[in-house]
Amino acid sequence: MAEQSVEGLALSSKPLGENDRLLTLLTDQEGLLRLAVPGARRPKSSLAGAVPLAHLRLQVGGGSGLQRVRQLKTLHNYSQLGQRLETLSAAQALAELGLALVPTGTPVPGILGDVLMQLGRLEELVRGHGPNLEALAIAVQGSMHLLALGGYALPMAQCSRTGEPLDPPIGNWAWRCSLVPSEGLAIGAIAGARVVLNASELALLQRLLRPALPRKRDGELMGPEAVWMHLLDVVESWCSEHVGRRPRAFKLLRMGFGPS
Repeated sequence: MAEQSVEGLALSSKPLGENDRLLTLLTDQEGLLRLAVPGARRPKSSLAGAVPLAHLRLQVGGGSGLQRVRQLKTLHNYSQLGQRLETLSAAQALAELGLALVPTGTPVPGILGDVLMQLGRLEELVRGHGPNLEALAIAVQGSMHLLALGGYALPMAQCSRTGEPLDPPIGNWAWRCSLVPSEGLAIGAIAGARVVLNASELALLQRLLRPALPRKRDGELMGPEAVWMHLLDVVESWCSEHVGRRPRAFKLLRMGFGPS
């Protein structure tokens, strides 16, 4: 097979043999690509940049089996995210979700761009010494985006049981809707529901499919920590039911905050 140039985000990099690495790359054109990176574990290797959360341009080639990386150029490395537990765990959660949602060899339009956007926001948060709560919000919103792009969007327009519009009455503190993971969101506090939301929480959840984080007029993030932890519960439950697993990094993310 002729050599080709590919660009993507490294989602994982694992040992392969004595000196090589197995790289999983998220690309626009081919979905997930798994590539052998010869000698990447050797000191001073020119291919040592094959690490998770690096945006790479690669020259690859090989036969019908596992393709091999010939050359590597790092376009951007998000290593700064490791300076804070919250930003690193948020980034790792998005990478895990990408691995779960994107098939090998089959593109999922928009996912790479969205993940890079969220990583950029996390990086700005580190540089600007922003609040940890924003890392949690980026993880929740980014997960909602990826689930929608990957075909597992949480339906938020209608009650899953009655078909009534899910139009949360802001200010009515008695109103509730429930997440039944096998169905979706249903109006009312349903016995046995995984998560129960009030009107303000549902309104915030519905806003997360927009590109920008929900903010007040003064630029401050909408919603306190307890609400964002509650929305993380929604994402985790939906992932468990429909994707088959929840990102393990969510547990690490929770460590930076109080009990939900």
